[in-house]
Amino acid sequence: MQTHSLAPHEGSDSRVGGAAAATLARPARAIRRRRLLRRMALLCALLMLTIITLSAFIRLSKAEPSCVHWPHCYGRSLLELQAGQVASAGESDATAGARLAHRVVASSTLLLVLAMSALCLGPRPRLRREAVVALALLALALFLAILGVRTGHARLPAVALGNLLGGFAMLALSWRLARPGSASGGPGLRAWAWAGLALLVCQVALGALVSAAFAAASCHELHDCLAASAGASWRALNPWSEPVLAWAAPGNASGALLQVAHRLASAVAALALLALALAALRRGRAAAGALLLLLLALELGLGLLMAGNRIGLALALAHNVLAALLLATTFELTRRAGGPQAD
Repeated sequence: MQTHSLAPHEGSDSRVGGAAAATLARPARAIRRRRLLRRMALLCALLMLTIITLSAFIRLSKAEPSCVHWPHCYGRSLLELQAGQVASAGESDATAGARLAHRVVASSTLLLVLAMSALCLGPRPRLRREAVVALALLALALFLAILGVRTGHARLPAVALGNLLGGFAMLALSWRLARPGSASGGPGLRAWAWAGLALLVCQVALGALVSAAFAAASCHELHDCLAASAGASWRALNPWSEPVLAWAAPGNASGALLQVAHRLASAVAALALLALALAALRRGRAAAGALLLLLLALELGLGLLMAGNRIGLALALAHNVLAALLLATTFELTRRAGGPQAD
């Protein structure tokens, strides 16, 4: 009788023990999955930086192999199309190679983002907070894949703008996932970070329009840009408006207005980011603050070189990559306090 009365209790105790062991094992599984996710996110950030660089190279080198004096020949293919002529023979070997590499890396990144999303939403414990970022990455990757179909022969600046901002956003989100949770520095610092981020996005968007509207050679010194922009149509700021080019210099005369807007936005964004970096140094985010100061100094230095009529493909590429790193670093400073969540 005693043996029969104890058997149910023994089975119950084993089930309770098994449930307790499973409960204790869940945090360990979450830690392992989170560690793997951070490695994947870091790889995704590196791939996105590669994509941003390749995309900028393709966008900035849309000149024929015979074109030597970049960017004065920049936009020549669009100019020929607008004049009703057949566009000159294809792109250089370097541009074709960059385009092929871009497709390979972009496809690999999409597969990686799919794997990251599956890792976050797989068997319990699910990584809820990371899943939101991973799904945002997936949405952006699909958006860029669809937009990429239109990019090759697009004549509207809006397409280049969407590509650039989408790529920058994916880099920032990947870097957020790759970084472990840390102290936020308080709501005051986050408010500064969001303000700086908004200004930086505006500045980056204007820079993308300068590139997509072939306005790099519209003017050089600020006073020349102000004089050239007098009476210019505000249509130049519309990304859905095709730029009107001319054979004679400066090519896109209305681009001077874009240059003025871009440089004024750069000054305002630089002041805001400088204040943000100093605030981060004072509020326990010394590494992020120091990195922000370094990137800001390099970006401003390159901007001054380019404004001084020393425009070149290498400088423009570096300017683009530094802007992407600036945006990712600023976005990191918007992080809230608190650890990751799982269920």
